[in-house]
Amino acid sequence: MAAQPSLYEVLGVAPSASAEQIRHAYRAAARRTHPDAGGQPAAFAQVRIAYDVLADPDRRRRYDLRLATGP
Repeated sequence: MAAQPSLYEVLGVAPSASAEQIRHAYRAAARRTHPDAGGQPAAFAQVRIAYDVLADPDRRRRYDLRLATGP
């Protein structure tokens, strides 16, 4: 079974990305994956989850800590 991509990989940004870079990457990914634009609903949902976590500084900090400690 393939490993889940990190939320950073879903949006195509580095873990050091700024809030503005995350917002820009989210908008581009949302346009690519939105079901109304021919994308897959599952891919769009994954993009939305990635943005919800990474756009919130507290949730992003907790996610980064979880990535650092491993599974």
